[in-house]
Amino acid sequence: MESTGLHWLAQVAADPEDFREQWERTGLGLVLLPAGRRWDVLAVAGPLGRAALDVLGGLHTGSCGPVLGPVLADFGEEHVSFLMPVGTAARWVGTGVRCAGEGTWIVVPHPGRSSRGVRWLVPPDGSGRLNDPVLLELALHEAAAGLGGW
Repeated sequence: MESTGLHWLAQVAADPEDFREQWERTGLGLVLLPAGRRWDVLAVAGPLGRAALDVLGGLHTGSCGPVLGPVLADFGEEHVSFLMPVGTAARWVGTGVRCAGEGTWIVVPHPGRSSRGVRWLVPPDGSGRLNDPVLLELALHEAAAGLGGW
């Protein structure tokens, strides 16, 4: 899982192979990667994001299994960030949601190493699967209702 997730993340770099090799060689836990190339990012407050993640984790699409794409938590889990299809950040309308799309950068941990602070709650598996915007919106509504209207 680690090498395919790492390979998938590195595809957003100008020279993916060189970037991946350098990331592996230096042992850096965290790197900056550009959003808006292969994925956008939606970040929500930690309690709401964790509750939405629980809702999404309980969903299945037939025999395909879980519907989760990569999900990050930042320092102290103040925010939970969902990797989404490109263009989602530009179209998303919602209070309290931070969007990162084209022209922005995010801190990403190595998928196979632990780091202090930012970490994967659902690491990329290399398949390219991202979180579905419609399912995330529904999960956020359900999670907010469960948290007393967040």
